[in-house]
Amino acid sequence: MLIPPSIHLPIEILANTLIYSYLQSSFCLTFVTETDLAVNLPSNLSSMRIQPNDSDLVNQILYASEKGCSDYIIQMHEPEDFMVAFEKVNHLGDIRRSDKKLIFLPMQDEIYNASVLTDMLSLKQTSFVANILLVVPAVQSSDDCEFYDMITHKFVGHDEEIHKPLYLDRWDSCAGHFQKAMNLFPHDMSNLYGKTVKVTAFTYKPYVLLDLDPSLNPIGRDGIDIKAIDEFCRWVNCTVEFVRNDGYLWGEIYENSTGVGIVGDVVEDRADIGITALYSWYEEFRVMDFTAPIIRTAVTCIAPAPRILTSWDLPLLPFTWLMWVCLIFTFFYASFALFLAQRSTDKIFLSTFGMMMTQSRDDSSDTWRIRSITGWMLVTGLIIDNAYGGGLASSFTLPKYEPSIDSVQDLVDRKMEWGANSEAWTFSIILSEEVIIERDSSSIRASAIV
Repeated sequence: MLIPPSIHLPIEILANTLIYSYLQSSFCLTFVTETDLAVNLPSNLSSMRIQPNDSDLVNQILYASEKGCSDYIIQMHEPEDFMVAFEKVNHLGDIRRSDKKLIFLPMQDEIYNASVLTDMLSLKQTSFVANILLVVPAVQSSDDCEFYDMITHKFVGHDEEIHKPLYLDRWDSCAGHFQKAMNLFPHDMSNLYGKTVKVTAFTYKPYVLLDLDPSLNPIGRDGIDIKAIDEFCRWVNCTVEFVRNDGYLWGEIYENSTGVGIVGDVVEDRADIGITALYSWYEEFRVMDFTAPIIRTAVTCIAPAPRILTSWDLPLLPFTWLMWVCLIFTFFYASFALFLAQRSTDKIFLSTFGMMMTQSRDDSSDTWRIRSITGWMLVTGLIIDNAYGGGLASSFTLPKYEPSIDSVQDLVDRKMEWGANSEAWTFSIILSEEVIIERDSSSIRASAIV
């Protein structure tokens, strides 16, 4: 029950105060509670209630997150279970917000140990979330009043400090207000106070150049992506630490949410940021975030030069295949006409072939019908011979080449394999529904050295 007629427990009054002070701008609020929590919500704020189920907690949180309910109030005996599931949801979900707020409330029973909240700050999953607020019961100084300390983690600063608790304020149930009126979500990410940001990359000109000569470059690195990272850290005051995984280049992500290379370093949280000419790949976007693009680039495929056609078919090049078919048809048609004229099959094919080669007949006793057909065939042969001779001279003067590869269709038609130093070159086209693109992407042969 989230909207009761009245609020009576101090923790419920405090929860209501936190909602009205810090969560009014939220689209939707998710309550992950093992018991009923009585609160009154603002009219513009929708909510969802999750009864935690250890075996299905990831799916429960994922469902709420995909509905836009990505701010959470958690009240569980084992809040660590929520953080583990929450980190998995961050990789699985499509709805992602960078300013999610998590408020952990203590359980209201005598056997509850409030240290489980502060112990949660040492978790690796907690170090990825800036806006965490722990409501921890304080040592009571009065039997009638309850006090709650507002605690978060330092999050920023040097590595040895980020997991330390940061005490922000104390709430007095009798006074009904906070003692210091501090901002309970102080990390606005504008100043990280030297926090280490791990960046994974490998040398790939002109985007990333590592291990440069210090005499040429004082920081030993350069490139388009490097400059973007250095400028980002200059703005927010962070320290860049590079994670090297050169052997796998861009790498890949496996079905069990592990991976190698740049994308593997990011998905397994070995690095916070991945650079080196990364594209907007769909499969990778499903498990990690992408920034806005900073440059448009394209890939140039180098194909073999057209080869000179072999010499055996040079005599056939002056005419197209359709023209050769027409010539064969003309040969048989003229032979048939000559057969009808002389009423005999004697030397008709030889005579027809000779006349098409502009060779006259040697029979002086031919009738006018035969001479008429012979005259037309000699004229036809003269035209064909001159056209063929000119084309043949051109073929011998200028060598003929096979068709060049100018398009993806040409690449597929030639059944040519193409190579690259990583399968990442196919990530942008591998999901294409076009048959040509699908066939082309399947013909890659990736190797570490090309």
